[in-house]
Amino acid sequence: MRLHIGGEEIKEDWKILNIQKKPGVDFIGEIIDLSQFDDESVEEIFRILKQGGRFYVSVPDLEVLTKLFLAEPEGGNKYNLMRMIYGGQTDKYDYHYVGFWRDSLYDLLKNAGFASYEKVDFFNIFNDTSSLQVHGMPISLNVVAVK
Repeated sequence: MRLHIGGEEIKEDWKILNIQKKPGVDFIGEIIDLSQFDDESVEEIFRILKQGGRFYVSVPDLEVLTKLFLAEPEGGNKYNLMRMIYGGQTDKYDYHYVGFWRDSLYDLLKNAGFASYEKVDFFNIFNDTSSLQVHGMPISLNVVAVK
């Protein structure tokens, strides 16, 4: 099974886990509690990831976003850049509580036991912010980790 955590876009051969009940959501729950999934049952986070399975993770790239924010003139795009860092805040779940840059995410993946991990420019799987660019710079840190 392929599991899109936090997703909304319905796509063939993918199941959606979201904290909110929405059209197309297959499982209701939070990323911090994946107990509803058996070990090695899906292509997703380490415990439930099949051996050799791939975990695609896309988070706001704190390093890129802070550089963009600091370079932005007053009256420019600072507010929107801040929302990219802290979440869109469109509802009570749309918040980011921590920021990641490449080395911090690599450390987490290594400590979780992943065999390898690599930064990629784009996934080209879903129509989401993983491919969003601001001033020609990708604002998401996209990493593929292999168990």
